Amino acid sequence: MVSADRLLAFAAMSLLVILIPGPSVLFIIGRALAHGRRTAVATAVGNVFGSYLLVVAVAVGVGSLVERSAAIYLAIKLAGAAYLVFLGVQAFRHRRELRVSATEGASARPARGDLRTVLDGALVGLTNPKGIVFFAAVLPQFVDQSAGRVPLQMLVLGLVPILIGLVTDTVWGLTASATRTWFARSDRRLSLIGGAGGFTMIGLGVTVAVTGRAD
Repeated sequence: MVSADRLLAFAAMSLLVILIPGPSVLFIIGRALAHGRRTAVATAVGNVFGSYLLVVAVAVGVGSLVERSAAIYLAIKLAGAAYLVFLGVQAFRHRRELRVSATEGASARPARGDLRTVLDGALVGLTNPKGIVFFAAVLPQFVDQSAGRVPLQMLVLGLVPILIGLVTDTVWGLTASATRTWFARSDRRLSLIGGAGGFTMIGLGVTVAVTGRAD
């Protein structure tokens, strides 16, 4: 099974990578600004679920195929980028409707629904170029080949960045939504922050599309 020293080393590496805000963090912040705390938390949960699907893919060998194939990598990256732009446009279009949802209280159901919000986050986590590269290129380096059960080791090791990411992503989302609460005191300010959240996601989508591997 996974040794304690490998687990701790991978945890330290994961923490360093996760602390650098990437597409998923910016996406969660954008969703928090546009829709509030409940959507931010649901997005964070969905994001780590999608990220763990990457771990599963690497464990069964699909991840290495994606990492080796520039065409497959590019297709996944562009699909994620396009979806981010779509969500950003939607958030900007409906920015004037945020005042109603903001006054409904924390128990109100988000406009897109909890399940849909989780799925949105999962898709972003699954197509996150940073996650693809990290799990495909870094995760296998911490596996002890001599110990056997390599796929199981990867699945166990993969839980480490997932748990760290769940905590940090939730903190990012809650912090951003707390800022949104202040803006909710004014229709105009709330509309502006909703538009800012939309533009954040659009900009993020464009950035993801034009950056990454050159091969």
